[in-house]
Amino acid sequence: MVEVAKTADPVRLGYLRSALAEAGIESFAFDSAAGALWPGAIPHRLMVEDRDAWRARQVIEHAEAEVDRSSAT
Repeated sequence: MVEVAKTADPVRLGYLRSALAEAGIESFAFDSAAGALWPGAIPHRLMVEDRDAWRARQVIEHAEAEVDRSSAT
């Protein structure tokens, strides 16, 4: 497993997981339970299989660029 993103924001985590799922990439959220106990103190790690890491990073970069473009208008 490879970490492709880290965030303390559960909404961002859900958005990224959704984007990966749409691309056919299975993802896993690590540290979610600890992050829920101490919000903001322990970030959630978004993990994918090693073989999917490069593509997952591309999908995440594209998804976050879409958010940046939509919030700029």
